[in-house]
Amino acid sequence: MGDNLRRLRADAGLSQEKLCAELQRRGCDIGRTTYAKYEAGELNIRASVIIELKKIYGCQYDDFFVGLDTQE
Repeated sequence: MGDNLRRLRADAGLSQEKLCAELQRRGCDIGRTTYAKYEAGELNIRASVIIELKKIYGCQYDDFFVGLDTQE
């Protein structure tokens, strides 16, 4: 999932810092270090954060899970 999070953020033209600032503005208390762990696959992302990311990116929930069903 981390690769998809990174791709969506890059496609939106946002740095991790700017994205985290927007998430914080929307009530998600996420720092850049925590978000970097989401992208690195070191930490599972909360559903509430995915909901806000979907609103920020204007994407579908499926976009977060592209390719995950083919991995073992």
